[in-house]
Amino acid sequence: MRVLFIGGTGIISSACSPFALESGIDLYLLNRGQSQRPAPEGAKLLEGDVRDPASFRKAVEGLTFDAVVDWIAFGTNHIEEDLDVFRGKTGQLVFISSASAYQTPAASLPILESTPLDNPFWEYSRNKIAIEERLIRAYREEKYPVTIVRPSHTYDRTLLPFDHGWTVVDRIRRGLPVVVHGDGASLWTLTHHRDFARAFVPLLGDPKAIGEAYHITSDEWLTWDDIYRTVARAAGVPAPHLVHVPSEVIARKVPGRTGGLLGDKTNSSIFDNAKIKRAVPGWNATIPFARGAEEILAWYDADPSRQKVNPEHDALEEELIRWHERPA
Repeated sequence: MRVLFIGGTGIISSACSPFALESGIDLYLLNRGQSQRPAPEGAKLLEGDVRDPASFRKAVEGLTFDAVVDWIAFGTNHIEEDLDVFRGKTGQLVFISSASAYQTPAASLPILESTPLDNPFWEYSRNKIAIEERLIRAYREEKYPVTIVRPSHTYDRTLLPFDHGWTVVDRIRRGLPVVVHGDGASLWTLTHHRDFARAFVPLLGDPKAIGEAYHITSDEWLTWDDIYRTVARAAGVPAPHLVHVPSEVIARKVPGRTGGLLGDKTNSSIFDNAKIKRAVPGWNATIPFARGAEEILAWYDADPSRQKVNPEHDALEEELIRWHERPA
């Protein structure tokens, strides 16, 4: 089976690419060759800029695929180009959407694939919804073979699960307080990218997946306090000093975080994975975040140059804590 990944070296796709190769897939990667994550040995590299139509078309000229996966489409103009380029040239077009597209906050939990798509807080999510709507129209009107996959918060060993990244770990190790949004009690789902890959790759070329949407997440639910404490334990600190600051306050003081906070992380977000388990019999997410956090800290500690403290983020943590703790 010949498959094209548009992207293929990102946080999620960097696990899917080697797993696809191990599964016997003839894998092509189309990207600009600028990712910090190297392409896996055995993948065929097509160098081109998917945002440059001429470059994109030249890179895939004369090729047909059993499946094409676009990991990096963020607007309807991006997916229109895919639809045009691969019309009649692929047996399946897979769009990587986002679980943040679901109704926010959800009216009921756990979230199902049938949960409405509606996120008034985050433009990123609304763009994903618009792409999904365009693809479903293509499926209905011309039987374009589309599949939609919605990851939630998926990580690899390089990705800490909170804003401000290593700066937060540095503060924890120095015994300084760190900000947790809200009351720290909302439930969240973190999925290891290798768990995601084992469910995702079997969808490629599966005729039963055409016209369908799936989310792929772990079944482990953690509070945000749990998440911070798990990272702290992996960093060798058993009892971090957590300070809860209302999400609305953080969004007001840091406007760039409004979408990802009020439109995503503030709300409890847990999922029913029955549909993907029916599609991929025997699949379960098996990597708990406690083990994932150990991988992350080991990666950072293996090379101190990765441990970059951002002075602005550090100052912002202090400012939010001072605001929260000031006398009424």
